[in-house]
Amino acid sequence: GVFAQPTQLSGSTAMLASAPSKATVPTPVVAMAAEDEGPATLPSKERTADGSISLGQQVTWNGKTGMVRYIGDVRFAKGEWLGVELTDAKGLHDGTVLGVPYFECQAG
Repeated sequence: GVFAQPTQLSGSTAMLASAPSKATVPTPVVAMAAEDEGPATLPSKERTADGSISLGQQVTWNGKTGMVRYIGDVRFAKGEWLGVELTDAKGLHDGTVLGVPYFECQAG
């Protein structure tokens, strides 16, 4: 996965304007994980502050396609950030950054 600010992502205007279907929206884990499971992730917002990008939406980052899995504040930088699970699993992390689990995906 990767993290990007909304301005670093692109997609078609129609894609950015439409909300994803409920079937494609990942459900963030907000409860404490059991000891034998991985860490629970932080809760995500459903949309960016300006409403242009939704959780579960397909986007493009640096020419790579992915799905938005996290929207919100992060502990490593100021401002609104989006966690993206890349389709080809060639990201920088597995959704955990500096020990904080924001979302889950395959490490790349």
